[in-house]
Amino acid sequence: MDGIHDLGGMHGFGPVEREEDEPVFHHDWEKRAFGIEFFTGSRIGTTGDKGRHAIERLAPATYLTASYYEKWMLALELLLEEHGVLTRQEIARRMAELVENHDG
Repeated sequence: MDGIHDLGGMHGFGPVEREEDEPVFHHDWEKRAFGIEFFTGSRIGTTGDKGRHAIERLAPATYLTASYYEKWMLALELLLEEHGVLTRQEIARRMAELVENHDG
């Protein structure tokens, strides 16, 4: 393999910075993403392998700029579309509604 997600990373990005006593979740939304992925993924029959494969299929620029849990959500969107649960348009429409109705 020779992709952006290969073990060992890519040259030019510097060392992996490790955070001392790093929390599992840095933000509240990450907790929700974790729950959504496990609940929804199990309902549509995905596995960890399928989720990882979906993450590996993200566009390189997206893969390099998305956070850990953002990758999870983007992969889940892909899997929901592939399993015929939701279309990209339905996901985009719902996200726009959530942003519009957010209280700040």
